[in-house]
Amino acid sequence: MRDAGVDEVAIDTFAHYYRLLEHGETGMIPESSIEPLDMERLADVEVDEDAAAAAIRQTAVIKLNGGLGTSMGMDRAKSLLCVRRGLSFLDIIARQVLHLRTAYDAPLPLLFMNSFRTSADTMAAIGRYHDLPVEGLPLEFLQNKEPKLLVEGLLPVSYPKDPDLEWCPPGHGDLYTALRGSGLLGRLIEAGYRYVFVSNSDNLGAVPDARVAGWFATSGAPFAIEAVRRTPSDRKGGHLATRRSDGRIVLRETAQTPPKDRDALADLDRHRYSSTNNLWFDLQAMQETLDARDGILGLPLIRNVKNVDPGDPRSPEVVQIETAMGAAIEVFEDARTIEVSRARFVPVKTTNDLLVLRSDIYDIGRDFVLDQASDAVPYVELDGDFYKLVGDFDKRFPEGAPSLRRASSFTVDGDFTFGRGVTVVGEVSLDAASAQRVAAGTELSGAHG
Repeated sequence: MRDAGVDEVAIDTFAHYYRLLEHGETGMIPESSIEPLDMERLADVEVDEDAAAAAIRQTAVIKLNGGLGTSMGMDRAKSLLCVRRGLSFLDIIARQVLHLRTAYDAPLPLLFMNSFRTSADTMAAIGRYHDLPVEGLPLEFLQNKEPKLLVEGLLPVSYPKDPDLEWCPPGHGDLYTALRGSGLLGRLIEAGYRYVFVSNSDNLGAVPDARVAGWFATSGAPFAIEAVRRTPSDRKGGHLATRRSDGRIVLRETAQTPPKDRDALADLDRHRYSSTNNLWFDLQAMQETLDARDGILGLPLIRNVKNVDPGDPRSPEVVQIETAMGAAIEVFEDARTIEVSRARFVPVKTTNDLLVLRSDIYDIGRDFVLDQASDAVPYVELDGDFYKLVGDFDKRFPEGAPSLRRASSFTVDGDFTFGRGVTVVGEVSLDAASAQRVAAGTELSGAHG
């Protein structure tokens, strides 16, 4: 790691987790150790407009932008994907922030946490937004990298076929290590900023909202997570809970759930809230806590077993040591959570999500904020054999996404290509053994065979 130029803080952090791994730590959070969590709703909270404006003027925005979208067949930053009207995720994020700066007369610096694989493409793409940089602050900082470890023996893997694959990012929990190691944490404090809003670049619902900023500022909390009610599509995902031993809020990811507790994980009535990965933290509180812990926040370990080449199941099995940035909530005694609208959580992890985002489910106004135009977001499931990869997906929607505004679910099993202006109404299921074309202007309703 040192030979590769990795920061000393990151090396110390990796060493901490390596020792845990050596001693058999799995990072598991059994159901018996937690209780369900309840929380207030943003819709029920009164936030003073002046306090909201003051808070957003003291806020810096960080977007996690290290992902390549490899699961969708991409080899560059996922945020470069076109979303609507020729605009990418990056375009819309930049325009959201520029609009808010004008609306609140706020500096609102925007910083991207890039990986060594996404930095060049990202910086080239946002270079045309000449007003985006804030004096004295960079537009990016880099997340760290660490070696993948062989499952047998925990030695760094050697993969001469593609040496880049010997390395991986340490999960988005590396945010705090990278902020401290780069000196950016101290620079933000010195520049007079008090709060940071962090979210994923593939979630366009995560706007640095002044009302949420006002709530966080007046709460006095050092750390907070925006949460949403879990839906059937969240059954396999992580959730928020309360730890029985000390009453701290914890974030339990799927990889931290023992197999015997998977039914409890999927119980939407028991564990009702999942994290949006929209986080707020107080810069001073974060600096003091990191100082007290010698730079190692001590987030729960996530032991992730994969193949060294994700595209080759025959390649050696490796352990990737990861942490989740939301897990920092358990470090802070007075941390808070708040339930927000599902409109603040529109992540794109698959082409199913991308179809919804490109459809007419959301309008994008002059403020470049997503406005949900339908009562509910339909369930979408596209055949992975034909739609999983972005290139294949685009070929099958050459004239754009169908209208989903009146759809409740849309399932495609087989190879369908869609013409312009197709409309989906109610529950629609398409199934065919051979390639089919849905003609322009077709209205699909009920079960079509």
